[in-house]
Amino acid sequence: MKAGVAVQLRLAQEVTEPVHDVTYVFYDNEEVDASRNGLLRLSRNHPEWLAGDFAILMEPTDGMIEGGCQGTMRVEVAAHGKRSHSARSWMGENAVHKAGEILDRLRAYTPRNPVVEALQFHEGLNAVSVRGGVAGNVIPDECVIAVNYRFAPDLSVEEAEAHLREVFDGFEITVVDAAAPARPGLDDPSAAAFVDAVGEGRARAKLGWTDVSLFSGLGVPAVNYGPGDPMLAHTRDEYAETAKIADAEARMLAWLRGGN
Repeated sequence: MKAGVAVQLRLAQEVTEPVHDVTYVFYDNEEVDASRNGLLRLSRNHPEWLAGDFAILMEPTDGMIEGGCQGTMRVEVAAHGKRSHSARSWMGENAVHKAGEILDRLRAYTPRNPVVEALQFHEGLNAVSVRGGVAGNVIPDECVIAVNYRFAPDLSVEEAEAHLREVFDGFEITVVDAAAPARPGLDDPSAAAFVDAVGEGRARAKLGWTDVSLFSGLGVPAVNYGPGDPMLAHTRDEYAETAKIADAEARMLAWLRGGN
């Protein structure tokens, strides 16, 4: 993300008379709960700053243009039991043991790979944390597994929730956070022109959530484009290649100056 920010700063410095009317936006809290999102706060307080015909999210895409984005939903799936002393475990019901069925359903789950507007998405449903236990001599009466669902833009948030309730039928489910997906929208003239000029006519699906979703909700077509390999995101060794940063800068400079 810092590489994308660096490219934007360079563009703002170098292109004093762009062929497009450009607004550069920098904000905080994109990777946390949707309620804290800086762009969402900006859209509420200064919607006129985000008014436009087209938006580019400089997310890491490894120099590819990525259309749309997946939706994301975090839920807590709870298994309940009955607390007792571990020396008399038969007097209780072990909630951690019961939670094994939740994990079994996750292991057996086959994610969808739908094609949406000619781009193929790949969904994911995964446990991301487990919470349970009282003490070393107590049978636990609750075990909660946090699950993250990344769903394709052919589903709404409501449909995604309904699907999770079907998958985990019989267990208590609490929705913790959710953000809507965005369809690719590459048939929009501004988006199509950008794909042709900067992406040489090539695009792929965004396998992740980005603020393309927010712009989609505002009625502004948007794409993801920036240096950095998204496959390295959130890994210990994530990095951005200098050559890819320079290439993104060159392509964006040419686009803003009206060239190819």
